[in-house]
Amino acid sequence: MEENKELLEETVADDALTETASDVQEEVREDESAEEDETAETEAEGDDSALIKDILEIVESTLITVFVIVLLFTYILHPVNIVGGSMENTLKTNDRIFMSTVYFDVSYGDIIIIDNNMSYLLDDKGQVYERNIDGSPLKECIIKRVIACGGQTLNIVDGVVYVDGKAIDEPYTNGFTGQGAAFNFPITVPEGYYFVMGDHRNASTDSRFDTVGLIKKDQIYGKAIIRYSPFSSFKFLFNSWKKSSE
Repeated sequence: MEENKELLEETVADDALTETASDVQEEVREDESAEEDETAETEAEGDDSALIKDILEIVESTLITVFVIVLLFTYILHPVNIVGGSMENTLKTNDRIFMSTVYFDVSYGDIIIIDNNMSYLLDDKGQVYERNIDGSPLKECIIKRVIACGGQTLNIVDGVVYVDGKAIDEPYTNGFTGQGAAFNFPITVPEGYYFVMGDHRNASTDSRFDTVGLIKKDQIYGKAIIRYSPFSSFKFLFNSWKKSSE
């Protein structure tokens, strides 16, 4: 009986040890599981933080880009849609260009956008006087090319344009250059004024006519710099006078 009792106690003890070991293993597994869950949760939080950071960086970059674009097109570049054929073949109807409204000088060959709100002509003594053009269809925004600047003498003889006595090379022109009726050539352009013409000389109402006349500096909105549409005809315009338009 004693031996059976001891055997029973040992068996019970063994069972207790087994249960204790099992409990310890369960606790270890639970601890490992908890650590794994905590690690997974930390990694998930890290992934979420990285994702939020990436999103914020994208939003920030987008906002900066939009701001720069708005600033650019508000204060530096303005889109202009060409209507009419007076600048063919350099510019055609429905071409779209950018004009610069700041940091530009006006010189020969520049294509400029003009507020044609008044016509400035010359009297017999070469003095400037104003001609009101209210009611004229040309009292609007027009686009032309600068041919002569203040202080320069301009003449047109047999379709050839002379500036300061020298025939100028005009590879951009389309058609014959007539004298028009606004001036008796030759004339000296007063300081602060410009003589402008369209490239399509037979289809352009410009400084040769009294509905446009000389262009005063403060009538200039800006200078054409790029033709961006149609994209196949993309072209820089600030040096277009140096080569023939296609």
